[in-house]
Amino acid sequence: MRRSLYSVHPGVAMVQHAIATLPERTGRSLDEWIRVIRARGSSDVHAVRDWLKAEYKLGATYAAWLASRAAGGDDDGDADKYLERAERYVDEMFAGSKAALRPIFEKLLKIGLAIGHDVKACPCKTIVPLYRHRVFAQIKPATRSRIDLGLSLGEMRTPKRVIDTGGFRKKDRITHRIEIMSPADIDGDMTRWLLKAYELDAKP
Repeated sequence: MRRSLYSVHPGVAMVQHAIATLPERTGRSLDEWIRVIRARGSSDVHAVRDWLKAEYKLGATYAAWLASRAAGGDDDGDADKYLERAERYVDEMFAGSKAALRPIFEKLLKIGLAIGHDVKACPCKTIVPLYRHRVFAQIKPATRSRIDLGLSLGEMRTPKRVIDTGGFRKKDRITHRIEIMSPADIDGDMTRWLLKAYELDAKP
């Protein structure tokens, strides 16, 4: 696996498990399904998905995933390819009008990774989630001049600075956020709330 500041997203392991269990669950391996689909001669992902559901009685998730893979979709089960994408995601997040936020992001990331030995940063296209057992925080460039540090704090009552997003009521993992607009906003108080979110995720 390539060396990276980031860790492989848990979704990659889920795809790897799905690939490994395909023969048991569906009677064919991934390569066999791709050959079957391509032999049909259609590149319409939606049509192939519906055909797989009707012809082979596959569930919607498996049918859509196999149709996408046969059409050349991302290899979401490859750890090295994910890490390549992760670095690209971050570069694209902090490019152009948001380039000035990159040093703030890097400082936040450094603090987040230092919170505990088991913290992992797993970038997506628009956010960088921090995992312990689950997502306990996320770093998001919200505007050209602001990063939101999202936190999973449940129903906890917080001071005005730690803004309740309504996430708990919506059953979202991220329930609060702290607005970061300059390095001065990355202080001991912010770090204590980040640590609290990490501690709340102590049990899987």
